[in-house]
This record gives sequence, C-alpha cells and structure tokens, in this order.
Amino acid sequence: MRPPQPSPVQVPRMVVLASGRGSNFQALIDGVADGRIHASIVRLITDNPGAYAIDRARKEGIPVSVLDYLVFQDRTAYESALFREIQDAGADLIILAGYMRLLGEPIVAAFSDRMINIHPALLPCFPGLHAQRQALEYGVKVAGCTVHFVTHEMDSGPIIAQRCVPVGEDDDEETLSERILREEHDCLVEAVALFCDGRLEVTGRRVRVR
Repeated sequence: MRPPQPSPVQVPRMVVLASGRGSNFQALIDGVADGRIHASIVRLITDNPGAYAIDRARKEGIPVSVLDYLVFQDRTAYESALFREIQDAGADLIILAGYMRLLGEPIVAAFSDRMINIHPALLPCFPGLHAQRQALEYGVKVAGCTVHFVTHEMDSGPIIAQRCVPVGEDDDEETLSERILREEHDCLVEAVALFCDGRLEVTGRRVRVR
C-alpha cells in the first residue's frame, strides 16, 4: 500500500503541464478559486511557446516556464530541464492537462503517485492520440474520460475517476471531443480535490477513496 498524498493539513503545491489552449488548466484555476481544490497552482510548464494556456496563467499571476522542445538537443536534455523546473517549484502534485508529450521513465519514477493525467477515453480502451476518433471508428455507444496516475506505460496507470458520454449517431470527432471535454473539466477537478485532501489510497492498480 502506497500513501502518495501529502497531509491534508498542508496546502499542496501543484504544477500543471499543458501544451495547448489549456481549458483543463482553467478548470483547475477555477477549482482552486471557488474552494473545491484545497491547493495552490505554483507553476505552469509548457513545451509550446504559442500555447493559450500561457495567457490563462499570466492573467492569474501564475508563473510560467516555457520549455520549447525544439531548442533542446534531445529528449534527455529536455526532460532534465523539465525535472529541474518541477523540483524548483516544490511540487507536491504534477498534473498533465493536455500535455502532448510522453514522459520518460526516470521522470515518471521520480514523481511516482504524484503525477496525474487526464485522457479523453474510458481507459483501458483507446489509449494514445486521437482517442475520440478511435472510439468513433470502433463504433462504441459510450465514450468518456479518465483521470489516472501516470506510470511508465502510456495511459495505463491506476484509475482515479471516470465520466461517461453517450455517442450520438451524428457525432463526429469534433462534436464528441467537445462533449467529452466538458466532462473532463469536472472529472479532473474532482480527482485533484481528492488527492489534495489526502483521500486517495493506492493499492496495486486499485485507487480507493477514503
């Protein structure tokens, strides 16, 4: 049994990694502001200098670190810089909120049970990119999203929370993605709030809410 969470009497420090528009990042900002998440967001880290998530962070006065992947010699150099940024921020929890890069085993191991990802599918179905397209091509009647702890295997860590979304006959990738995204926001906030309140207990692949 692994107790990964900090004591609920502490205020956890969250670092968010995002690559794009940052709507899940905004959901976390709002969750902290309205008291659903008892934590502070201490840094946004992005690999994309043009990410709209940067504007969201600056509007809220959240420090931003831009680690443009293209300026690094290789993946090892990039992840070394990323590791330093997370450490410098004193992160208790790292959240991948639309972060579009796989992290190597060393950095995942260093933050075991303290790194959470949101994925737009009901895992273990449809891991990886274009999960909504995969769901439509497979012909499922129900899709959704999953919040899980990050492990060295892609989209395969212990599941914290899931939400379901019906698939309509007229859905395309865009419409399904947007409906799933709305559920992602609440699902992510719910899971992060549980972590920050010290209510998650991980045993093997099972995550129990205390």
